[in-house]
Amino acid sequence: MPIKLQDLISQKEAAEIRGVSIQAIDYLIRAGRLKGVKVGGKTFVLRAEVENFKPKRTGRPRKKRTIRKRPTQY
Repeated sequence: MPIKLQDLISQKEAAEIRGVSIQAIDYLIRAGRLKGVKVGGKTFVLRAEVENFKPKRTGRPRKKRTIRKRPTQY
């Protein structure tokens, strides 16, 4: 499917839409989470991809906590 130039936005516009920095968008492109398209030496991304992007949960998984019941006092 050919990509239309009207569907491409700059990394700055993508960062403004997502509310993150340009470096964060660049990282997502390099990590393969967003598809970057080079046009004239500049990298652009698809607007629909940026708008539909779902961030993954990051960090260490939480431990399952057991709930201890307190002894009742009479």
